Amino acid sequence: MKSVHIVERTLPMAWERAVIACWNEGAPFPTEYDRPGDPNSRDVTALVHVTEPFAEPRIHRAFPGGLHDLEKYRAEVLYGVHDHWIDPAAGKWEYTYHERLAAYAVPGRETIDQLAAAVAKLKEVPYTRRAQGVTWQAWNDVNIDDPPCLQRLWFRIADDKLHMNVHIRSNDAYKAAFMNMYAFSELQRDLAGQIGVAPGEYIHCADSFHIYGSYFEEFEGFLKMVGSRAANERMFTTARIRDVLLDGCEELLAEADVPEQKKQKVRLRKQELLEIAREGPSALLE
Repeated sequence: MKSVHIVERTLPMAWERAVIACWNEGAPFPTEYDRPGDPNSRDVTALVHVTEPFAEPRIHRAFPGGLHDLEKYRAEVLYGVHDHWIDPAAGKWEYTYHERLAAYAVPGRETIDQLAAAVAKLKEVPYTRRAQGVTWQAWNDVNIDDPPCLQRLWFRIADDKLHMNVHIRSNDAYKAAFMNMYAFSELQRDLAGQIGVAPGEYIHCADSFHIYGSYFEEFEGFLKMVGSRAANERMFTTARIRDVLLDGCEELLAEADVPEQKKQKVRLRKQELLEIAREGPSALLE
């Protein structure tokens, strides 16, 4: 195994440096998802420390996903807008991160809202080391096809700021890590607001931070883009893509099966985005 340690001020630059480090330094490993002929993945253990995760720009323009999907994923993590899709008996989702954190189901006991408990503990004892939320359910997850990658969130208050460490078992460095880091840091900011402190630093610890062999050709295109554009041309501010994030909100509000109480949270998020002054041309036109 190899390891990388990245320290950067902003979220998109931290992700960019981490995924490139994985490419350059990763050890070859086969995976359970390889197709015949796929090269081995490149894999490192990664510790990515973002010192100002809420500084703009916050979004990397080359992460492989739609910007509206980024907003929808944020809503899944913070609000559980798709928790109602959990139905393993029907071949649907086994879990969501929100459900595991906010409604942790222990056999024979009532569900536990670990995030609410962490907020309460930090309000009571701001210097506690016991505020965390876990996702792994040993009685269940050793036998399912898609066990949770996120394992634990750990919180600490220092200098009147809420800092968060994210521990993730297996992390697709190129296809998933940026969306994970963005949404988890948004959750950090939300919890900080509930506690009444500012959000602080963000640390992302991944046991297996990897680039699948099937992505190598696509990733080489990412490397060319990074090498040919200035840093400010590789990032978006939230204001710059505000309208696209609003599209993500509208798509969620148009889903008939999203519960009304969760739609109300999306509406509040939409209002928050509308209060951000729009900056420059729409990202969709570039």
